Amino acid sequence: MYKIAEYMFEGMETRDGAGVKLRRIFGSQQTVKLTDPFLLLDAFGSKNPDDYLAGFPWHPHRGIETVTYALKGKVYHRDSEDNSGTIYPGDVQWMTAGSGIFHEEMPKYMEDNAGKILDTELAGFQLWINLPASQKMSTPVYRSLKSNEIPEISGDGIRVRVIAGKYMKVQGIYSGGTQDISYFHISMDPEAQIKYISAENYRVIIYIISGSIKISGNTFMAGNAVSFSLSGDEIDVYADVSSEILLMSGRPLNEPVYWYGPIVMNTREQIEEAINDINNNKFVREKHPVID
Repeated sequence: MYKIAEYMFEGMETRDGAGVKLRRIFGSQQTVKLTDPFLLLDAFGSKNPDDYLAGFPWHPHRGIETVTYALKGKVYHRDSEDNSGTIYPGDVQWMTAGSGIFHEEMPKYMEDNAGKILDTELAGFQLWINLPASQKMSTPVYRSLKSNEIPEISGDGIRVRVIAGKYMKVQGIYSGGTQDISYFHISMDPEAQIKYISAENYRVIIYIISGSIKISGNTFMAGNAVSFSLSGDEIDVYADVSSEILLMSGRPLNEPVYWYGPIVMNTREQIEEAINDINNNKFVREKHPVID
């Protein structure tokens, strides 16, 4: 039985952090029911360094996971758990904020060893995944997935990077946690087709990075994201032209969502507790987590 395309997101241009230019594909209290367990998807990118060099300075997260995927340029990361590193094209940073973490992400252009600018273009994505109530106060964990560690499968005009979950028989290096998250970057040649089989009652979202695709006779263009029905288990995707998409899938939590900026909890009282923790320097409860 086919899943039905229930809602299309067109996204909106905005700025976040210290003024980083990005396109928010979805991400608000109003869209949660259409995207659960996913909370937010941002596409960031520009050829103008003034649009991104100010970055995302020191800020808190609690109750969620953030997944940063770089396509062009690089992003330097540092957090309150003494983790640090740089995400290069093709790399992924998967951070479980859990009980609370402060971090910063500072984008920069590619340069050589002498500091000469090679390319000013920056491009990538950040996905927020909600944590179930039972894990919102779990130990923070930082995972760095290098590009050459991410499995790929190709054939019949299709290339799939398996960031998390399993595509056909290929397992990503991250299993996707308790929500059984799948996250794929799929490149398709003109007229290529894929048949994606999802578990019943799972949420599937497809974002079109470039090109255009057809699903059940409907055309979706670059910049669109499509959320599918929970019922059904099959989605057929046809590429009109050379196209790239992100496909994400996960088990909905169906839990109350209280959202305050970078903090997402289940009750108003938990939000108030988080604010009080920040004001009283008690937000970071656990140090030196296990790093996968």
